Amino acid sequence: MEACFAEHPLRHRGRGDACSRRNGKETLYEKQDQYLAFVYHYSKIHGRAPAMVEMQQYLQVSPPSVHRMALTFEARGFIERIPVQVRPIRLRIPPEKLRDLASSTA
Repeated sequence: MEACFAEHPLRHRGRGDACSRRNGKETLYEKQDQYLAFVYHYSKIHGRAPAMVEMQQYLQVSPPSVHRMALTFEARGFIERIPVQVRPIRLRIPPEKLRDLASSTA
């Protein structure tokens, strides 16, 4: 974590978690994987992206957590947020890079 902290210290303010970069490749934390898997499967089933409140309820997190994760994913290029839409999320990551929803929530 030392080298990672030197690379981007703000990411590690007071946190003991590991960096999301391994061997030069971006990796997802388990909770991040759950968010993306939920968006993918929900969109596949319902033909539209989930509302933020649906993600909050399914993943059992607070509204600010959902919003913060959406901003993080947008900055990393995993999703595209479409302004002035009720369900503004579109995945930009290929489905084969996502874990199965059942295994990511177990």
